[in-house]
Amino acid sequence: MISTKKLLEMARKWQKLAADSRRRISWQRTKVANKGHFVIYTTDGRRFMIPLTYLKSEILTELFRMAEEEFGLSSDGPITLPCDSIFMEHAISILQRQGNEDLEKALILSLVSYHSSLSLSDLKQENTKQQLLICSF
Repeated sequence: MISTKKLLEMARKWQKLAADSRRRISWQRTKVANKGHFVIYTTDGRRFMIPLTYLKSEILTELFRMAEEEFGLSSDGPITLPCDSIFMEHAISILQRQGNEDLEKALILSLVSYHSSLSLSDLKQENTKQQLLICSF
């Protein structure tokens, strides 16, 4: 049988170890961006370090607008954009090939149409749920 005193000591030791590991894990996630860059995350949790010069692009402007609509403005936590990492990699590759405005516009149009189709499907599902509730009365 373990004494109460010994059990409390063990519990405190494990709590301290758990708190230390949480600090280490959270420290790794909050790496500061390199000079002249900012960090964004995609919906699948992937981290991207983007040059500040890309802030002028229409692609990022549209992504930020959509992120504000979807997630709101949050002062705590990372910036999350409403796209997956594959889309973001494609967008960055287009931005690296400066001067191809047609590709940028095509990407924005595909993003906006995809995002609006998701919104419409959400509305249809919500409307169906409401109709089912009304029919059940």
